[in-house]
Amino acid sequence: MRWLIRLLAIIALAVGLTLALRYEAGYVLVVLPSYRAELSLNLMILLLVAGFAATYLLVRVVSHALTLPAQVRRYRERRRREKAQEALLAALREFFEARYGRAEKAAARSIELGGYAGLSAVLAARAAHELRAYDRRDAYLAQAEALEPDGAVLKRITEAELLLDERRFQDALDVLRSLPEKHTAALRHELRAQQHARNWEQVLSLIAQLHKRGVFDATQAEQLRRPALAENLKRKALDLHALEATWQKITARERKDTKIAAAAAQCFIALGGCERAQQIIEASLDEQWDSELVSLYAECRGQSTVRQIERAEAWLKAQPQDAALLLVLGRLCAHQELWGKAQSYLEASLAVEPTYSAHLALARLHERFGNTEKARIHYRRSLELALAQLRAATGGRRRTPL
Repeated sequence: MRWLIRLLAIIALAVGLTLALRYEAGYVLVVLPSYRAELSLNLMILLLVAGFAATYLLVRVVSHALTLPAQVRRYRERRRREKAQEALLAALREFFEARYGRAEKAAARSIELGGYAGLSAVLAARAAHELRAYDRRDAYLAQAEALEPDGAVLKRITEAELLLDERRFQDALDVLRSLPEKHTAALRHELRAQQHARNWEQVLSLIAQLHKRGVFDATQAEQLRRPALAENLKRKALDLHALEATWQKITARERKDTKIAAAAAQCFIALGGCERAQQIIEASLDEQWDSELVSLYAECRGQSTVRQIERAEAWLKAQPQDAALLLVLGRLCAHQELWGKAQSYLEASLAVEPTYSAHLALARLHERFGNTEKARIHYRRSLELALAQLRAATGGRRRTPL
């Protein structure tokens, strides 16, 4: 619509000028030394317009000729970027289609063209990693930082992730430490590396940071903290003061968790802190029952075995069919030389669930009283169950409980 309006305006202007010039009778006198020229005003106007147009066209031609090399360079640069982008898109498509060889070639082509070089180098490194070509991967990563210094964070995050996949956890940590500021993805990679490196205090700190950032909800954070707390306690199994200090840092609710309580109890028992271990076990079992935890209750006897028996018998009222609890009572009664009760509890434990530990305890009890044949039967059955458990463990099958 605009071009039509402009055309009509030009036509109207031409018609107006024509009519104006038609009735114009003036002239122009041009005087130069020895020359005199007389021109009509209309002709003079036409000559001026034609001269202006010719000058304008000449200037445009010269200007275009002077800027032509720059325009050619810009065109070539644009075409190079377009081809680099096409190669990068092709590399991305091949990578996500799991055609890593083609992806690497397309990314290398994009690097050669010079467009998106840093991103292309990182993509080529990922493709080479999937092909287990670690030398080429490292070369691409080095190239990525050289080609695009501003993309150092992208390069280091990628390098850390690939090193973690290669199970080079300490190398991954070294790369992550070089980051000036750690964002959420870096913290998650560091958490994985610290878990595999078994640096449990750092793991606990990272879980807290990620929970604060909303990466983990309360349930997820708790699920991650539980094994980390248990493993961190085991690290203190050689120092009673360090173990107690670490235990005091754990919240009251987490202390009652059966897995954490079991780890702490085992450590205190190993260091001779039997009374402390018993307190931990009792507090946890009063909150939540766990057969694996109760089995530790007889591992270390304190000053009053009778009190332990009374506490275990109180639990038995609520857990009458717990084989582990019956075994614990059998061991405690045997230690207190309550032979009849010990035999009854051990036999009851075997009746609920035959285990090699219960057979072994009962064999020793029979051996003490000279019942050689019964002791031999229980020793043999204990050995059979132990071997079955060993085969199940090495064969990946379900383990027979102790």
